[in-house]
Amino acid sequence: QVPLVESGGGLVQPGGSLRLSCTASGSIFSIYDMGWYRQPPGKQRELVATITNGGSTNYADSLKGRFTISRDNAKNTVYLQMNSLKPEDTAVYYCNAHLMSGDLSMRDYWGKGTLVAVSS
Repeated sequence: QVPLVESGGGLVQPGGSLRLSCTASGSIFSIYDMGWYRQPPGKQRELVATITNGGSTNYADSLKGRFTISRDNAKNTVYLQMNSLKPEDTAVYYCNAHLMSGDLSMRDYWGKGTLVAVSS
């Protein structure tokens, strides 16, 4: 009902940077929390960061300040700035949004994911 589309992934060398974007489209009444999760090859999905509609953020402790989440409410878009990338950051990154759609139903939506590969 509400597609989330991630973009910005790709191949990057260790130490490099990428910025991921995720845009929600379709019939949307209001977007509340948005976030990024990732799933490394052969591992479980894990939290990267979340951000509320008021701008409060939460990060996985293991990221140690290398990643920054932000959002543009006017564009229904959430971003993830990733700096000092390491091979262990290689994963499919998924966008998540908790929102109320146009029919006033509330639920989580997930994007299909974008691959980030950190390799020399």
